[in-house]
Amino acid sequence: MLGNWNIEWDYNSKVIITYLIVSLIAYILNCFTKGKTNDWFFSSYRSSPWNPLTYCRLVTHSIGHQSWDHFVHNFLYILLIGPMIEEKYGSMNLLGMFLITSLMIGLYNTIFHDYKILGASGNVYMLIVLSSFSNISEGKIPITLLLIFIFYITTELGKRVFEGNRKVFHDGHLLGALCGLLFGFYFLSHTSFPYLSTLFGFCS
Repeated sequence: MLGNWNIEWDYNSKVIITYLIVSLIAYILNCFTKGKTNDWFFSSYRSSPWNPLTYCRLVTHSIGHQSWDHFVHNFLYILLIGPMIEEKYGSMNLLGMFLITSLMIGLYNTIFHDYKILGASGNVYMLIVLSSFSNISEGKIPITLLLIFIFYITTELGKRVFEGNRKVFHDGHLLGALCGLLFGFYFLSHTSFPYLSTLFGFCS
């Protein structure tokens, strides 16, 4: 009976699925190279301004992950929330938000800290906060998503103030949440990123 089913795979969230695939490839490469590819390409840290990779890593740090648990934890949230965001705001807009969020976190770390950072968690927090704006234009704010926003942000603030363990870059999480907040307010009065869409050659 299963053989009679006509099933087609739907690449329903282009940016989200592509992000997952690229990050998975980066993780596999990192395992084979024993951490070298993360050091070279998929982590952001303060390095020579004459090295072109310094500037690439300001964004590509959001692709790298240090362990399988780290990878799975981030992408469970991205796969749960991301498709809804991509459907509502468009693929190119979501790609732009990922790039901007990653860049802001990378720049902040380079200017104010000297940590080696990697992972998609900043983008996860951006998606969580942005998702709480999803129904505002329809006059509704989902209480469940608002509670998630409150729990996540207050937890991160508490860890930022009281936790001495720097293995987790809490500033990056908070910056991701701030980006989600700014994107949410932006989309209340706009329907697209016109300049970003033009830059990539087509509208989302």
